[in-house]
Amino acid sequence: MVKMSENSKALAQVLMRVSPKYFPIEKLAFFEDGGGRGPGFSSLPFDHLLFTGSGATGRSVMANAARNLTPVTLELGGKAPAIVGPDFPVKTAAERILWVKMFNAGQICTNVDYMFLPKGSEDEFVRHCRRLFADRFPDINGQDYTSIIDERSFARLQATLEDAHTKGAVLINLAEQQEPDAKRRKFAPHLVLNPTEDMIVMQREIFGPILPIKTYADRQEVADYINSHDRPLAIYPFTHNAELRDFYISRVMSGGVSVNEALLHVGQHDLPFGGVGASGMGHYHAREGFNAFSKLRPVFYQGPLSPIQMLFQPPYSGRPMSILRTMIKWKT
Repeated sequence: MVKMSENSKALAQVLMRVSPKYFPIEKLAFFEDGGGRGPGFSSLPFDHLLFTGSGATGRSVMANAARNLTPVTLELGGKAPAIVGPDFPVKTAAERILWVKMFNAGQICTNVDYMFLPKGSEDEFVRHCRRLFADRFPDINGQDYTSIIDERSFARLQATLEDAHTKGAVLINLAEQQEPDAKRRKFAPHLVLNPTEDMIVMQREIFGPILPIKTYADRQEVADYINSHDRPLAIYPFTHNAELRDFYISRVMSGGVSVNEALLHVGQHDLPFGGVGASGMGHYHAREGFNAFSKLRPVFYQGPLSPIQMLFQPPYSGRPMSILRTMIKWKT
């Protein structure tokens, strides 16, 4: 049983129409959200429940599931950072990070939510991003650039940018020479320089084409910052230095890691995928996914003879004790 998100009503209707052509209803069924279906769905006595979405909703889902002792797998997203090491070419970092940030207009739970750059490399990174976006998306209103999923999400992203600007951030519009079609929910991608902790952009998962950029001078500074916040669903260190790579992997806890790239660990079918702490619990994909959604059910078959009956029938001072003494003596 799959209860779709309230944000994806069109997809829900397509799946509800198409699914019965291939799967009987007792095997697979899709449901639209709305009308209180969310809480009702998570309150059903399932054998297992998987939820992907926000942490706030995840807590409600888990509370509802707990009433039935339903085990849950939660994939909750969060603020996944990219960390560009001082040895890594800024041009290459811009190419790879901008690609993933523009993928589906940033609407991916494991997307780069914010990033760290070595101090002094901000101008170079911005310059490369401007060039790359102009080359890759000469028409922001074209089909290559994804629309924001609905009006509420579009308004949320606008409010996030306005909040950052009001509180002193420098906003870099990568599509400043173009006119995004607001009716089609085409949202211009922005870099946010000098973000501060009181800004919404650094407090909530962005889930859109907005990229805050923090700078650093020391790697411990980066590790301390990430570890002082909720555990992210992923971290993305960019470095060719094995010692620096291992420093971030060993010192920063996260759900998963892609090195010198972002997102791609999720697509490796032999790797488990899941969060930790506020970014979720449990794993799916690969063998771990099969085990997570299976009941490992032990079955014992007794043969024609039952030796246990010979051993545990009272009085124990007779034959059972004699057999035990023989076993102990043989064992030693």
